[in-house]
Amino acid sequence: MRKGSDLTDRLVGGDTSLLRRINAAVTLRALRDGQAVTLTQLVGDTGLSRPTVEGVIEGLMESRLVAEVEQSQDGGRQRGRPARWFRFRAEAGHSLGIEIGVHTIRVVLADLAGEQIGSHTRAVTETMDAEERLGAARGAVAELLRKAGVSRDSLWAVGVGTPGIIDGDGSVRLGTAMPGWTGLDLGARLRRSFRCPVLIENDANLAAIAEHWQGAAVGMGDVVFVLAGLSPGAGSLINGRLHRGFGGAAGEIGALHLLGQQATPERLLSTTGKPLDPLDEAAVARVLTLAREGDEVARVAMDRFLRRLVHDVAALVLAIDPQLVVIGGWAAGLNDVLEPLREQLARYCLRAPEVALSTLGEDVVALGALRLALDQVEEQLFAVDQPVSARG
Repeated sequence: MRKGSDLTDRLVGGDTSLLRRINAAVTLRALRDGQAVTLTQLVGDTGLSRPTVEGVIEGLMESRLVAEVEQSQDGGRQRGRPARWFRFRAEAGHSLGIEIGVHTIRVVLADLAGEQIGSHTRAVTETMDAEERLGAARGAVAELLRKAGVSRDSLWAVGVGTPGIIDGDGSVRLGTAMPGWTGLDLGARLRRSFRCPVLIENDANLAAIAEHWQGAAVGMGDVVFVLAGLSPGAGSLINGRLHRGFGGAAGEIGALHLLGQQATPERLLSTTGKPLDPLDEAAVARVLTLAREGDEVARVAMDRFLRRLVHDVAALVLAIDPQLVVIGGWAAGLNDVLEPLREQLARYCLRAPEVALSTLGEDVVALGALRLALDQVEEQLFAVDQPVSARG
């Protein structure tokens, strides 16, 4: 058997069109890092025969996913036929990550290799109804695509993160943070605006994915991300994979205070004895700033907040035993939050995990949504059940 034997040789009698797609997927993987390589290198990297690689490359060039590039020769006289160089055309398509939040719409645009091209942020209010919020999200997407000079038709996938319990089809089963969100078929509404897959996921779940992708949790398998917001939520990775739970409600630790009928967040962080109204990021920031400045009443309120946060996080830590807990949301802005959390988790948990602040800041949910979209892109790129081609 020759050294360059390929899948077509080994699967004798199979569907040749399927085998061609398998060979194309193998070749695309070898080109995916964006570096230009020679045909000879591709033969070595893929294990396919030279004629097979040549045929695959021609097909990928026709679909505009691969381009031939010029490479200068280093001195000396070239002997024989010059080498042909090829690269993956990451610019052949794009993906979007969108956060639809209580106060902010964030959109991140990337090419097919995940290289970020641009981003756009639009402020919204907590009183916006669902129609207004969806309109703001569509407007933010349109503005980013306009600024980047990217056609909507070139989009391969869109990931969307939002608060609430999200069903597998993208509808919001429960979303109390924003008016009109509970029961909204968010996936169906947004799919009208795009000609590509649109995937919807809980914001804390996407934050966990983002930190695992390029944040504080890179290289770690068991991770909990805590999004300390109006109602704390958490996303969990087990062996590097997102754990959503049977109905998508895993990590909804904000409901734990209901078990003991404890104080609601607006009372927990109050410095006056009256509930904070409205309870929003600005109100919480004022309390936490006063605490750092030495205000005793605010410090007591912050301690109550931290105790609640520790109890909520401890419930997940005891259940999952993660290597790392990443803190985002309000608490990510507290330089002095880590030590109290470490101490309290060591007190309540059989084995205290590492605790770190989010390294991705306010972009964490949008980046997680982008990673979700890129995973879908890779499924399309390396699919063997149908031919793949560039968009736009």
